Amino acid sequence: MKRVKITVIRMARYDDLIAKYENPIEHACNMKEGQTFISDGMERPEGLCESAWQSMSAFVMTLACGGEDIYDGWMKNKRSAMISCNDGFRPVSFLLETME
Repeated sequence: MKRVKITVIRMARYDDLIAKYENPIEHACNMKEGQTFISDGMERPEGLCESAWQSMSAFVMTLACGGEDIYDGWMKNKRSAMISCNDGFRPVSFLLETME
């Protein structure tokens, strides 16, 4: 299996939705833009949010197993994918790239 590099590309925050719908919480997300993780395709890298991993793990496994061109031409780099976590208040976008 190939290793997959996971890079935090962008973090958003929707304060209006947080104020209207979310109960206050202390540490919702500890990711930082530019932060990277390496996955073997099977296991969540240490430090990567469990919820984010659930959103991307199928894509990571596909790339780790040599899959390319996910969704038929979606990405310029056929051995990559752009995935966001499922936090509707502070979504984080991750770039997944197969490593050689």
